[in-house]
Amino acid sequence: MEHIAPEITKDIYPMPAFATIAAADIDATVDWYTEGLGFLSLFVMPGPDGTPVVVHLRRWRYQDLLVKPGGAPASGASGPELSMMAEADELDALAERARAHGGGSVEGPYDTPWNTRDVKTVDPDGHALVFTARRAEGQHDEGFDREIRRLAGEQGLHGTDGRV
Repeated sequence: MEHIAPEITKDIYPMPAFATIAAADIDATVDWYTEGLGFLSLFVMPGPDGTPVVVHLRRWRYQDLLVKPGGAPASGASGPELSMMAEADELDALAERARAHGGGSVEGPYDTPWNTRDVKTVDPDGHALVFTARRAEGQHDEGFDREIRRLAGEQGLHGTDGRV
Protein backbone atom coordinates (compact mmCIF):
# COMPACT_ATOMS: atom_id res chain seq x y z
CA MET A 1 0.00 0.00 0.00
CA GLU A 2 1.41 3.38 -1.02
CA HIS A 3 1.40 6.12 1.59
CA ILE A 4 1.03 9.75 0.67
CA ALA A 5 3.01 12.32 2.59
CA PRO A 6 0.86 14.89 4.36
CA GLU A 7 0.76 18.44 3.06
CA ILE A 8 2.54 21.12 5.03
CA THR A 9 -0.03 23.04 7.04
CA LYS A 10 0.35 26.71 7.83
CA ASP A 11 -2.03 26.76 10.77
CA ILE A 12 -0.83 27.84 14.19
CA TYR A 13 -1.39 25.23 16.90
CA PRO A 14 0.02 24.33 20.29
CA MET A 15 3.14 22.33 19.46
CA PRO A 16 3.39 19.20 21.65
CA ALA A 17 7.13 18.99 20.92
CA PHE A 18 9.63 20.90 18.81
CA ALA A 19 13.36 21.38 18.51
CA THR A 20 15.19 24.69 18.76
CA ILE A 21 18.57 24.88 17.05
CA ALA A 22 21.23 27.58 17.13
CA ALA A 23 22.71 28.70 13.82
CA ALA A 24 25.96 30.58 13.25
CA ASP A 25 24.55 31.85 9.92
CA ILE A 26 20.78 31.80 10.28
CA ASP A 27 20.19 32.56 6.59
CA ALA A 28 22.37 29.64 5.41
CA THR A 29 20.79 27.26 7.92
CA VAL A 30 17.22 28.28 7.03
CA ASP A 31 18.13 27.91 3.33
CA TRP A 32 19.40 24.34 4.00
CA TYR A 33 16.12 23.36 5.64
CA THR A 34 13.79 25.10 3.17
CA GLU A 35 15.56 24.66 -0.17
CA GLY A 36 17.55 21.53 0.64
CA LEU A 37 15.08 19.56 2.78
CA GLY A 38 11.69 20.97 1.79
CA PHE A 39 10.65 22.70 5.01
CA LEU A 40 8.39 25.75 4.89
CA SER A 41 9.41 28.98 6.60
CA LEU A 42 6.24 29.59 8.59
CA PHE A 43 7.32 32.92 10.04
CA VAL A 44 10.35 35.03 10.90
CA MET A 45 10.44 37.11 14.08
CA PRO A 46 12.78 40.07 13.65
CA GLY A 47 14.78 41.54 16.50
CA PRO A 48 15.20 45.27 17.21
CA ASP A 49 17.79 45.59 14.43
CA GLY A 50 15.60 43.74 11.92
CA THR A 51 17.64 40.53 11.83
CA PRO A 52 15.81 37.33 12.72
CA VAL A 53 15.74 36.27 16.37
CA VAL A 54 13.78 33.13 15.51
CA VAL A 55 12.60 31.44 12.32
CA HIS A 56 9.80 28.89 12.60
CA LEU A 57 10.18 26.06 10.07
CA ARG A 58 7.71 23.25 9.41
CA ARG A 59 7.75 20.08 7.34
CA TRP A 60 4.58 18.18 8.27
CA ARG A 61 2.11 18.80 11.08
CA TYR A 62 4.03 18.58 14.38
CA GLN A 63 7.38 18.56 12.58
CA ASP A 64 8.39 22.04 13.66
CA LEU A 65 11.89 23.49 14.10
CA LEU A 66 12.77 26.85 15.56
CA VAL A 67 16.07 28.31 14.36
CA LYS A 68 17.74 31.05 16.40
CA PRO A 69 21.06 32.82 15.97
CA GLY A 70 24.04 31.60 17.96
CA GLY A 71 26.80 29.07 18.08
CA ALA A 72 29.59 28.36 15.68
CA PRO A 73 29.43 25.87 12.83
CA ALA A 74 30.50 22.41 13.90
CA SER A 75 32.47 19.89 11.92
CA GLY A 76 30.23 16.87 11.46
CA ALA A 77 27.23 16.05 13.62
CA SER A 78 27.24 17.34 17.17
CA GLY A 79 24.69 16.79 19.90
CA PRO A 80 21.63 14.59 19.72
CA GLU A 81 19.98 13.41 16.51
CA LEU A 82 16.41 14.46 15.84
CA SER A 83 14.28 12.01 13.85
CA MET A 84 11.18 12.86 11.84
CA MET A 85 8.74 10.50 10.17
CA ALA A 86 8.90 10.27 6.41
CA GLU A 87 7.45 8.11 3.66
CA ALA A 88 9.81 5.51 2.19
CA ASP A 89 9.01 6.50 -1.39
CA GLU A 90 10.08 10.13 -0.77
CA LEU A 91 13.52 9.39 0.68
CA ASP A 92 15.47 9.02 -2.57
CA ALA A 93 14.23 12.36 -3.90
CA LEU A 94 14.77 14.07 -0.53
CA ALA A 95 18.37 12.85 -0.39
CA GLU A 96 19.02 13.89 -4.01
CA ARG A 97 17.53 17.34 -3.41
CA ALA A 98 19.65 17.90 -0.29
CA ARG A 99 22.84 16.68 -2.01
CA ALA A 100 22.19 18.93 -5.00
CA HIS A 101 21.58 21.89 -2.71
CA GLY A 102 24.84 21.50 -0.79
CA GLY A 103 25.55 23.31 2.44
CA GLY A 104 25.04 20.24 4.63
CA SER A 105 25.70 16.54 4.40
CA VAL A 106 23.51 13.55 3.54
CA GLU A 107 23.84 9.82 4.25
CA GLY A 108 21.51 7.30 2.68
CA PRO A 109 18.90 6.24 2.14
CA TYR A 110 19.87 3.14 4.09
CA ASP A 111 18.02 0.32 5.83
CA THR A 112 18.25 -0.08 9.60
CA PRO A 113 18.13 -3.31 11.61
CA TRP A 114 14.79 -2.13 13.11
CA ASN A 115 12.96 -2.15 9.76
CA THR A 116 13.13 1.48 8.79
CA ARG A 117 14.66 3.19 5.80
CA ASP A 118 16.47 6.36 6.81
CA VAL A 119 18.21 9.43 5.42
CA LYS A 120 20.54 11.21 7.83
CA THR A 121 21.25 14.87 7.18
CA VAL A 122 23.58 17.25 9.00
CA ASP A 123 22.95 20.98 8.67
CA PRO A 124 25.67 23.65 8.32
CA ASP A 125 25.82 23.95 12.13
CA GLY A 126 26.31 20.24 12.79
CA HIS A 127 22.72 19.41 13.84
CA ALA A 128 21.70 15.91 12.72
CA LEU A 129 18.18 15.31 11.40
CA VAL A 130 17.15 11.80 10.38
CA PHE A 131 14.15 11.21 8.13
CA THR A 132 12.87 7.76 9.01
CA ALA A 133 10.27 5.67 7.20
CA ARG A 134 8.79 2.25 7.75
CA ARG A 135 10.26 -0.15 5.21
CA ALA A 136 7.81 -1.33 2.58
CA GLU A 137 6.00 -4.62 3.08
CA GLY A 138 8.12 -7.45 1.73
CA GLN A 139 11.33 -5.63 2.69
CA HIS A 140 11.11 -6.28 6.43
CA ASP A 141 13.46 -8.41 8.47
CA GLU A 142 10.89 -10.96 9.61
CA GLY A 143 13.13 -12.12 12.48
CA PHE A 144 13.08 -8.60 13.90
CA ASP A 145 9.29 -8.39 13.49
CA ARG A 146 8.85 -11.71 15.33
CA GLU A 147 11.08 -10.57 18.19
CA ILE A 148 9.17 -7.29 18.57
CA ARG A 149 5.85 -9.16 18.62
CA ARG A 150 7.25 -11.54 21.25
CA LEU A 151 8.54 -8.70 23.44
CA ALA A 152 5.29 -6.74 23.04
CA GLY A 153 3.31 -9.81 24.08
CA GLU A 154 5.48 -10.30 27.17
CA GLN A 155 4.83 -6.69 28.14
CA GLY A 156 1.09 -6.87 27.45
CA LEU A 157 1.32 -4.47 24.53
CA HIS A 158 -0.85 -4.94 21.45
CA GLY A 159 -0.81 -2.95 18.22
CA THR A 160 -4.06 -1.65 16.81
CA ASP A 161 -3.22 -2.46 13.20
CA GLY A 162 -1.59 -5.86 13.61
CA ARG A 163 1.75 -4.48 12.42
CA VAL A 164 4.97 -4.17 14.32
